[in-house]
Parts: sequence; structure tokens; C-alpha cells
Amino acid sequence: MSALPTAARRPEPSWPASPAEGRDATGARVEFRSLRRAFGPTVALDGLDLTAEPGELLALLGPSGCGKTTALRVLAGFEQPDSGEVLVDGEDITRIPANRRDAGMVFQSYSLFPHLNARDNVAFGLRVRKVSTAERHAIAADLLDLVGLPDHGGRFPHQMSGGQQQRVALARALALRPRVLLLDEPLSALDAKVRLTLREEIRRLQLSLGITTVFVTHDQEEALSMADRVAVLNAGRLEQCAPPAELYERPATAFVAEFVGTMNRLPGRLTGTGSVEVAGSTLPVDGEAPTGSGPVDVLIRPEGVRAEADPDGTATVVSASFLGSVTRVLLDLRGGVAVKADLPSRDAADLLPGVRARVTPVPRPVLVVPAAPVAPVREPSAGKAEA
Repeated sequence: MSALPTAARRPEPSWPASPAEGRDATGARVEFRSLRRAFGPTVALDGLDLTAEPGELLALLGPSGCGKTTALRVLAGFEQPDSGEVLVDGEDITRIPANRRDAGMVFQSYSLFPHLNARDNVAFGLRVRKVSTAERHAIAADLLDLVGLPDHGGRFPHQMSGGQQQRVALARALALRPRVLLLDEPLSALDAKVRLTLREEIRRLQLSLGITTVFVTHDQEEALSMADRVAVLNAGRLEQCAPPAELYERPATAFVAEFVGTMNRLPGRLTGTGSVEVAGSTLPVDGEAPTGSGPVDVLIRPEGVRAEADPDGTATVVSASFLGSVTRVLLDLRGGVAVKADLPSRDAADLLPGVRARVTPVPRPVLVVPAAPVAPVREPSAGKAEA
């Protein structure tokens, strides 16, 4: 699969002027203000406030039913909010029809016209805009070159792979030079290798064009690897919006902490002094510490746990999964508490199933949440990768 040309190697296509005359087609600021949308008793958006800054790629991440696709459809004009506003560069577009919103959208299912070849699919919107045949063919050729398909203009959708079809769909979305690019889980129908390649190329293309992009995905790795910022939604509300590293390292809520990446829940006890006792260590509480003392659950990432073989240790190794430079070790703490530790593989060689081990948290601030019932330790099923 060919790589996308970089901005240094590839001049920008000479697209026609944007419908928003006199405005730059890239770098628009997008704002959701107090958006609410309900479908009968189901509330999809519950007062959503969120901003995509000019030229950034903002990922909307969350579980099924959290409202991320509804938010994108409201921005595209395919759904009308019950209340609230959508602004692009300060202009209220909430009641403007979808075909006048100057947004390009790429869907999960590609949505190419099966009776048109790649060139004509890309040029379809230009034909509707009454652009001359010669000009729209030139623009389509430029865009197919830009997405790495310079020799595929004459091919029909059934003659192309899923990844190639999605690239054509991306070129078609860019043909009208939209101010905002909307991506609705565009990679979820592709196999893992193609998905990895295409997400890198979409990101490179987005950066080279500087176009503001809102990207909906349920894939954490996809969101964290591609986005400038990730907005985590839950039940129609924004839990946190932050750069990927901040979201992972300093989650604002317990939901974000447990939804993004893998998280251990270990029993602890508040000391009443802004710290918590867990697994034989005393750690500072991240953020505002709950008042008083008593049992809580402590949230610690697998890389925040150390483990070493120790015949007097209070944990037993259940399994060890070799992941290259890192080995994930699943341990059973005394009392039936499961804990995962990501260790350098050279340090995990002695941690075989059945071995006694000592578990120690890395000394760093931790999140605490109300205590929950203890879940039994289960060895991972064969053939299933852990989150």
C-alpha cells in the first residue's frame, strides 16, 4: 500500500473556492454549546459543551450509546438538536441545511457510488456545483494522487480493496474544500493492518492540510494515536477533553480512568491526611482527596505496579503474557483481588504461573473511588487479547 505524499513533496490541489466566500477553507473553530438531543426516553446528548480548535483533530471517544455519533450528525446537519447551538468560526449553523454547511464527511461504510469509477466518485460534488469537466477531472486526479491512488481513477468500487475505497471516500470529502472534515468511524470496517496504515496516513494528510477534523471512534488506541485532543463522552455528557497523554496519565474521573486503557482496582484505606494505604504502601491521592478515612478502591495502571518473585509474598502469579519488550503479569492478591502488572520482559522471567510474588505500587499519586465488590480472578481465555 503506497504511502501518502508529504506536504513537502506534494503541492496543494487547486480546488475551487469554498462556498464560504472570502474565508480560508482550513482551520475553522467548531463549538458545541449546551447541545441536547433525545430520542423518546433516551437522552443522546445531555447539555454537551465542547470546542474543536482551528486545525486540530478532535476525537470523540466513548462506549456505544454515549452520544458521540449523534454529536457528529448534529454537526453535519443530519440531526437537529432539541436545544443548544453549533457554531463554526462564530457563525451559528444549527438550522442551516446539511448541504450548505461546508463540511466533508467520511462514513464507516465508504458510501461510494457503485456505478461510478474512483475519479467520478471524487468529482461528484464538483459536478453538482457545475464545475467544468476538465477542471473537476484535474481536481479529482490531484486528490487521488494526494491520497496515494494516482493510478486508480478508472477503477470502480468493486475493483478496489476496503482501504482503497476509504481513501477514495476521503478524497471525495476533500474535493469541495470543506472548512470541517467529519470522520464517522471510517476505519472500523477494515482489517487491523490496513487500519493501522490508513490511520497514520489520514493523520499525516490532516496535518499537511491543516483542516479542522472531528473524528468519532470507539477504538481507544485509534483515538490516542491520532488526535490532538480526545473528548470522552458518557451518557451524552463530556467527562474529559484533553491531549492523549494527559487523558491517560491524569484522568479527571473514574469513568475516564477505567474506560481509557487498562486499570487495576485495588482495595485501599484513606488515612485522612490526603493519602491512601494500598498493597503495603502509602501513596498520595491525585486531585482533591476525599475527607475522612475508610475503605476505598485505588485505581492504578498496570505500568504503575511492580512485582517480583518472593516466597514470602502475598500474591500468586496466575499467568504471564509476553508482549515483546513488556510482559503483562496477572496476579492474585491475598483475598482474591486481581492485579495486572506490565513489567520489562527481562524482569518477568521468574514470574511463572504458581510462583509467589511481592506486589508494590510505584510511588506516584493515585485516583481513589468508592469501594466496590471484589471480582474473582480469572485466567485470560486462550486466544483472547486483553484490553
